[in-house]
Amino acid sequence: MSDTDTTTGPNADGEGSGLRTPIVAVLGHVDHGKTSLLDKIRGSAVIEGEAGAITQHIGATAVPLDVISELAGSLIDPSDFDLPGLLFIDTPGHHSFSTLRARGGALADIAVLVVDVNDGFQPQTLEALDILKRTQTPFVVAANKIDTTPGWNPQEDAPTLRTIDAQSDRAENTLNQRLYEIIGELSENGFSADMYWRVQDFRGNIGVVPVSALTGEGVPDLLTVLMGLSQRYMKEDMEVNLSGPGAGTVLEVKEERGFGTTLDVVLYDGVVRTDDTIVVGGKNEPIVTEVRALLQPRPLAEIRTEKRFEQVEEVTAAAGVKIAAPDLDDAIAGAPVRVARGRPVEEVVAAVEAELAEIEVDTAENGIVVKADTLGSLEAIANALEEAEVPIVRAEVGDVAPRDVAVASTADDPKHEVILAFNVDVLPDAEQQARERDIRVFEDDVIYQLVDEYEEFVAEIERAQQTAVMDKISRPCRFRVLEDHVFRQSNPAVVGVEVASGTLRRNSPVVAFQGNTPRRVGVLKSLQAQGEDVDEARSGEQVAAAIDGPTVGRQIDEGDELWTELPEKHAKILEQELISDIPADEREALSQYLERRRKVDPFWGK
Repeated sequence: MSDTDTTTGPNADGEGSGLRTPIVAVLGHVDHGKTSLLDKIRGSAVIEGEAGAITQHIGATAVPLDVISELAGSLIDPSDFDLPGLLFIDTPGHHSFSTLRARGGALADIAVLVVDVNDGFQPQTLEALDILKRTQTPFVVAANKIDTTPGWNPQEDAPTLRTIDAQSDRAENTLNQRLYEIIGELSENGFSADMYWRVQDFRGNIGVVPVSALTGEGVPDLLTVLMGLSQRYMKEDMEVNLSGPGAGTVLEVKEERGFGTTLDVVLYDGVVRTDDTIVVGGKNEPIVTEVRALLQPRPLAEIRTEKRFEQVEEVTAAAGVKIAAPDLDDAIAGAPVRVARGRPVEEVVAAVEAELAEIEVDTAENGIVVKADTLGSLEAIANALEEAEVPIVRAEVGDVAPRDVAVASTADDPKHEVILAFNVDVLPDAEQQARERDIRVFEDDVIYQLVDEYEEFVAEIERAQQTAVMDKISRPCRFRVLEDHVFRQSNPAVVGVEVASGTLRRNSPVVAFQGNTPRRVGVLKSLQAQGEDVDEARSGEQVAAAIDGPTVGRQIDEGDELWTELPEKHAKILEQELISDIPADEREALSQYLERRRKVDPFWGK
């Protein structure tokens, strides 16, 4: 079957069956080179336009068989293949994008896990493995950046074995060591793996393909392996009914000159035709509309960046396509698209509603407001916030509006008086209201940075709250009246003291223990160190203390052990909430104080 056949069908009626293009998901840790690898294949530079050089939305790129054959050279004989090529989905890489990646994985027939040979497995690599395992998606590993091996002699666009043969023994040994570390890490995670040319059965073993997105080395091998796996193991799964109603996922909702609001869609099943009735997930309810035009990017062009489209009458899975239709303004990126041909519209609407219900973000009675540009982004942020145990009170696709500020302003916790805005605008009215009501709006077009900024904001608030609590809480202290250091006997008594453990603060009540019962002796009015007034003294320090109440020789004496009095409520807070925030000597003073009090009352301070 030719490439043309996959997009227009074998005849005008689109009857009969054919082989669709396999969908390939590209996964891996941020910065490991997923988009760069695709750029090498498609000869574009999408990564240059990405926020923070990180792919934020699933993008789709069709690579026809004749182009694969050209790139792979002698490794591929196109006459060996019935499949029309490959459709790559470029998925985001950071951990907070796990939902997007999961959807990419679920959409995909096969996956490429990109691993930097220098960094090896990172947390997001492990998460990607978990997704592949969970969705049972077969995959190969692209061990990227082989050109960074010390002493590397690059061979532009050469197959792996040929480029390795051109290296010095030292460079080859260094690379092999790094590759076998990746194979070892795969093994530790339950996957049998080896260099792809040594793998006999790809169903039971993972093939590792050494590549360089920069020089193109190994790219022919990667394409060959993907085509070979798809042809050998998935050919039956690629059979589609060319007259079957199409099913896809919205990548983006865009304004297109001459067409109005359009949808960028990955079509993964069936066919969509001009004049078809389609059902699309919307902000409030599914949208029922009719296809006015189908626009396809040229092969190798990335659907999100392509400026020139070809208008076609029908498109068959798997493909990236732009759909123009009326009433698409409320369509949501990440939502399902279903063709209603041959089925009651109500039945299709119910199916779309059910799918949308599965990807709704759980909200709480109290929490923060989240606004994002797509359902996938919304899920990704929600997933990251759930991991951080941050509740969400409102989560929607769309710009930040005054009503969002109104919701945020009802929060009963300063940490929740917040709006997280991912890749959306803040409307002028909302911006003004946020300033007036002191609502913090965090804006970013990289999801993990947005979540990190919020977490730092929360940490600042908690530090401030903790400091305020610590300032109000009485602190435990054990200190001793020094011999021959009585400067005044009474009104107030002024004596030299040495702090044994804890923090001695002015204006603290002072007690002396009679057995295990504290007896109030006075209030420490002021402290002096080397003639200067000070607010507190720490363990090991000697200071002059003015104590209002006692007379030296009656209530206190030289050599006496004294304590600052600790109210029961304060002791409870210190032991149960702040124990890890006070210094070791203060913990020691608290422990000794509690031990004495609990000999009289076992439940004191609990």
